[in-house]
Amino acid sequence: MPTDPVGRFLAALDPEHREAVGARPRQEQERLAAAWERELETDDELDTLDELSPPAAEEEAARRVLEGETDQTD
Repeated sequence: MPTDPVGRFLAALDPEHREAVGARPRQEQERLAAAWERELETDDELDTLDELSPPAAEEEAARRVLEGETDQTD
């Protein structure tokens, strides 16, 4: 399992998004990984989910980060 934030973020993504984000510049990947970590730290719903299934919480946070990014570009 990856230990760096970008690697963990990429691992939390579904395969299609993992490939798309993996093709982006490293700086962009780091920005998204930082947003993902903030999402995990600050969302109380994810805290509850994390107690039940840490991978599910990480996947949900990754999905939210990418959705938020899409909302900003529309």
